[in-house]
Formats: sequence, C-alpha cells, structure tokens
Amino acid sequence: MEEDIKSFLDYLVSEKKYSKNTLAAYGNDLNQLAEYVRSEEPVGRIDTSSEPRLNAELLSGYLHNLRGRKYTSSTVARKIAAAKSFLKFMVNRGRLRGNLAPNLASPHVSKPLPKLLPVSEVRRFLAEPAKLSTTDAKRDKTMLELLYATGLRASELMALNTRDIDLKKNTVRCSGSGSRVRVIPIDQPVARLVKEYIDIVRPELLSDEKEVALFLNRRGERLTRQGFWQIVQGYADKVGLSGKVTPRSLRHSFAVHKLKGGADLHSVQELLGHANISTTKIYTQVEFRP
Repeated sequence: MEEDIKSFLDYLVSEKKYSKNTLAAYGNDLNQLAEYVRSEEPVGRIDTSSEPRLNAELLSGYLHNLRGRKYTSSTVARKIAAAKSFLKFMVNRGRLRGNLAPNLASPHVSKPLPKLLPVSEVRRFLAEPAKLSTTDAKRDKTMLELLYATGLRASELMALNTRDIDLKKNTVRCSGSGSRVRVIPIDQPVARLVKEYIDIVRPELLSDEKEVALFLNRRGERLTRQGFWQIVQGYADKVGLSGKVTPRSLRHSFAVHKLKGGADLHSVQELLGHANISTTKIYTQVEFRP
C-alpha cells in the first residue's frame, strides 16, 4: 500500500500541481490509513496478493477509529477527503475493483468566519518596520506592505521571483494553487517601495548573482514561509497584536477591506485566486470594523 501512496503523491505533484504543504498533509493522512490497515492484519497472515487489502469493513473501522480520537470535525473531514481521493485514484489505476469511497462519510463541518483585522490595527502593524533603518527592516516593510496590498498567501509571496514584478505596469505575477496564474495590480506607493527594495535593499542581501528569489534572508537565499511567519509574529508582538496578526488574517482583511471599499465580488475572487466564488462569498458575511 505504501507504494500506491507514493504513486498517488507523485500524481498529485505531476498532474495536479499541488503545493508542498498540501502534499505533506496528504502524505501524513494516508500513512495513518496505511498504519491502520497494517494494524488490522491477522497475526501470521502472509499476503501473496499485489492488490491492497482494502474493503468496506476496514474503511468503516478506520472511520470509527478517527471519530474515537480527539480530532476536530475539520481534521476528520480532511483525512476522509484524502482517503477518498486516494481510493478514486486506485480505482482509476485498476488497483481496486470497486469504489469504496461511499463507505467514508465525512462529518458536517461548519466553516468559521475569517478573522478580520480593523484597518487601524493593520496600519499600526504595517508601520512598525519603518521604525528601524536596518536592511532587514526595509525588506520586512516591503514584504508586509506587498502582502496586504495583494492578498497573496504567504507561500505565494515567498515564491515570488524578481521577474514576477512588472514596475512599468505596477503588477505582480503570481502562480497559485493548481498552477493558476494571476496578475495583481499594486498602487503607486507600494510599487515605489518594491522598486526601492529591488534597487537598493535586495543587493545588500544578495550573495549569488544567479539567485532569482525576490525576498532573501541574511544568507542571500530565498526566505522560507516559516521564516516569514516568524517575522510577522515578531512585529505583531511589538505592537501588542500577538495572536491576531498572521499572514492569513492579513489576506482575509485585504479581501474584506476591498469589498467594503466598493470592489465587486468577482474582482476579489480573481485577486485571491479562488477557483469557486462561493469561497469568496464568505467575506461578505464578516463584520467590518474601521
């Protein structure tokens, strides 16, 4: 079964273009399924069949096992979704004779409304890096302003290369999930900030002229998502917003502030890179605070 899981993950990379974070989640969830299947093997059983020993009874037991643990409904739903996708893949590849997915019923998950930051708190947070004149602080100021100005995901921001910035048109080119490419406009103040970073700040961090990443760490390498998260938390702590400001809450705030500022729903959908407009509609339910 482990080889089948590996083939499935390879398929998600090559065909579906899933991100590393999504792949890691799928891998962990499916390895848990494989461990459960192994634990249910009869003692002394020798398996001479190349077909995975999956059946309705095993899947029902796995579902019961998940629900018996202290997982949230959303976690159980995610694990079941991973298993269903895997089972469908196995049927399509001729590795299973029938579709067993109906034996896995997902729990109802009510989606909480996104956490929103008032405009005043966003401004206070974004102003903090400017209090320092260091190279790191100037880089941080650019990253945070660009994040809020575009609504990018943290992983998308960290994946930007210098060629993705068009300062003649004041746009950012982003490759999102599922290889969907979107071009996001930025206003003149943010464009000036990005230009200054590229012309003056980035060269101070650069150690290899071949490096194409837009945002660099002190070693001159691409800044990681984890490193960016720590930077965000550091400034949030300084302004007394620890636990409230995250890359995701800034993305949510960008969406709501755009809608309240008069942008139409389809425009915000395009900016955020949502495949389905129902995902964007949730922002219309969030209470706005100036």
